[in-house]
Amino acid sequence: MAEDFDSRRRDLMRMAAVAVVAAQLPRLAEAAGEPVEQTPPAAKAGAHTAFAALRQIDAGLLSVGYAEDGPADGPPVILLHGWPYDIYAFVDVAPLLAARGYRVIVPWLRGYGSTRFLSERTMRNGQPAAVASDIIALMDALKIDQAILAGFDWGARTADIIAALWPQRCKGLVAVSGYLIGSQEAGSKPLPPEAEFLWWYQFYFATERGRLGYQQNTHAFARLIWRQASPKWRFDDATFERSAKAFDNPDHVAITVHNYRWRQALAEGEAKYDELERKLAKAPPITVPTITLEGDANGAPHPPPSAYAARFTGKYEHRTLSGGIGHDLPQEAPQAFAQAVVDVGGWAG
Repeated sequence: MAEDFDSRRRDLMRMAAVAVVAAQLPRLAEAAGEPVEQTPPAAKAGAHTAFAALRQIDAGLLSVGYAEDGPADGPPVILLHGWPYDIYAFVDVAPLLAARGYRVIVPWLRGYGSTRFLSERTMRNGQPAAVASDIIALMDALKIDQAILAGFDWGARTADIIAALWPQRCKGLVAVSGYLIGSQEAGSKPLPPEAEFLWWYQFYFATERGRLGYQQNTHAFARLIWRQASPKWRFDDATFERSAKAFDNPDHVAITVHNYRWRQALAEGEAKYDELERKLAKAPPITVPTITLEGDANGAPHPPPSAYAARFTGKYEHRTLSGGIGHDLPQEAPQAFAQAVVDVGGWAG
């Protein structure tokens, strides 16, 4: 298993080393006569600025804020955002799925938007197993036995974890950047300088200066990450500010910093999640129908499909989107993301 993690991280290093030229790959492939998958005809990104409804519900440790669209009796889809993004990453995806008859649920993760802890005594824990457990609790509160799960960044990792540990709750999976399940042991292994450079913010957050810097400059920091992670995406101020409001959540900085410190074993988690983390450290296979997605201009660290394809043991397909698509793939290419959800739903029956 250690060899699997090492192989994955070597692949990540190789991908990171050439990330600066990622946007050139489609043209190079075309010049060599190789096929390049094109982005399907897209609904215009940025066509919507609001959701059909915003709701609030107590679920587990949280009062969860979420958007909802589509018929209440439709097959449920839960869309999960990453850091530093929020539910508006899916503002164009949700109506596309609702029009196809899906019940679409888009929650703010702990530390974002109107999601709040029910108790001041609850640890502001950002470890992956805790975030995934929140979504299971939300499904229970909404009386959703099984749903298609789809996400990117933290959201893809959360969806991966649920698909791996609670496959009976996951009808199908759409995950940007594929299999993102990791462990503290895997995260402790150093990478070559080119790859480590792309993780600069994790090292920054490991320091008290980093925590204070993120607290004092949260919006400016997030904007910088958006530009680095999606170098071809020309988002406007209104688009950014719509999401940036979610970072004003009183627990946002604490959750963010704890997540990245936990990954490097610089912060403790909670004992109640230990067994889940032990299972995740074994890199369990994902058996549910899955489509993984990647943009051709993703400037954030991400493994190549060859590093994770074998982890998906059910019906599986990978799609690479061309046209300068970056890290926030559902917001940059909403039609392609929505189509992946529809397709995986068709596989699952």
